[in-house]
Amino acid sequence: MSVMTAPDVWSDQGRALTVEDMANMPDDEFRYELDDGVLIVSPAPSNLHQRVVFRLGQVLDAACPPEFEVLPGVGVNINRFQHRVPDVAVVLADSMDTIFQERPPALVVEVASPRTRLYDRNRKKDVYERFGIPSYWIVDPDPDKPELTVFELHDGRYTQVAQVAGDETFEAALPFPVTVTPSALVRA
Repeated sequence: MSVMTAPDVWSDQGRALTVEDMANMPDDEFRYELDDGVLIVSPAPSNLHQRVVFRLGQVLDAACPPEFEVLPGVGVNINRFQHRVPDVAVVLADSMDTIFQERPPALVVEVASPRTRLYDRNRKKDVYERFGIPSYWIVDPDPDKPELTVFELHDGRYTQVAQVAGDETFEAALPFPVTVTPSALVRA
């Protein structure tokens, strides 16, 4: 197998990229995703973003039963031309034998930023819904009024089941019982 470097991939603009190309992306500070074969490159996240990812990961991990595993920034192959890297995911513990996740995670979480807010609420939500991910959370890490919006899959469509802000708590049932308070995720 030959290794394709990012410049090799980027120079051939006449073809759609595939999930096979993702295994050959550089291991650097950037996040590489595919949206219908188009490479999406995101810069390193902000400090606040990383704080929220870390704290949410801790909350989820503390409540996580053995059949699941909580992973930050895991790659998920949705189809041949769609590869996503949610900020946090809860996956089946027995799904760790591939480079990237091949089955729908039980939960994916995106931490919104000013540049991704609309994309997270629209395009990513649609992609995750079609892939059959049972629960999708979006955290808005506004330091003054952080919010958590929760969608769950019902009859193949996402339904918003909760939206909490500040010191309000969300008592999740999916993928397992856990309590999340948005203010605790952003507090210094």
